[in-house]
Amino acid sequence: MEQARNGESSRTVLVRIRSVLPALRPSERAIADVVLAEPSRVAAMSIGDVAELCGTSTTSVVRFYKKIGYSGYSDFRLDLARETARESLANNVPAEVYEDIDQSDSLQDVVSKIAFNETMSIADTAQMLDIVRLSEAVAALSNARKTDIFGVGAGALVAQDMQQKLHRIGKVSFSWSEAHAAWTSAALLDPTCVSVAISHSGTTMDTVEFVNIAKEAGAVTIAITNHADSPLGRAADIVLSTAARESPFRPGALGSRIAQMMVIDCLFVGVAQRSYDASIDALRKTHAVIRSRRLPSNAPAK
Repeated sequence: MEQARNGESSRTVLVRIRSVLPALRPSERAIADVVLAEPSRVAAMSIGDVAELCGTSTTSVVRFYKKIGYSGYSDFRLDLARETARESLANNVPAEVYEDIDQSDSLQDVVSKIAFNETMSIADTAQMLDIVRLSEAVAALSNARKTDIFGVGAGALVAQDMQQKLHRIGKVSFSWSEAHAAWTSAALLDPTCVSVAISHSGTTMDTVEFVNIAKEAGAVTIAITNHADSPLGRAADIVLSTAARESPFRPGALGSRIAQMMVIDCLFVGVAQRSYDASIDALRKTHAVIRSRRLPSNAPAK
């Protein structure tokens, strides 16, 4: 990989670390976890100090920074310092906000840390989203006879949101949260159909199998994941990468869901634009029927 400083903005160093997490060795993953938890601290440390802190070797540290695109430790550390300083200044937050939620944190600390991480999940995803692949996904969804969407756990909530959006503009779509139901539906797809799989880690077995079945049936397969180089990312025809910030304290956190929903919104608007008049007409009709069921604002409570 080309040296990261020459190939990408230094602001994305933490995003790149998150994107390669599934491909890291255990010793490299230990380093990544420490860097993501305390980037400002690591930026001030020597390579030997980092190895000692992570309980690993300097060789592992070297492998780690090379895997994310750096030829030298000084370049990696400089970009890390620049990114934490820039984000802290831009968002008016202290360095400790980068750290995971701690048992001693006040409720105000919790609010600050969650708000910061979720805001940056959206900003990082917007920066990293591949517009060419997004355009391909929009075209596939626009032309699809039917779209099957699958996710488990938190991904199921995002899948349901996408299905509701597409349904409101007249696109035939189904959201599945149970694996066997999703698989049987995927087996009946054909080249006129699209399947969308949602998984933050990209390693959920049921979700990967859903894509494999849909692909074998001939459907266009789209993956929304934080890790493009994951089993799900490698299985899908089109990968839309998020850049959410999760941590061991907040697995399945709103940061990942809100990043995924941002991608869903981009897909939805792109599809709606392609059939603008029909979409606007459908949205007006659906809005009108829902509005007719609302109580007046001054209605007495029962």
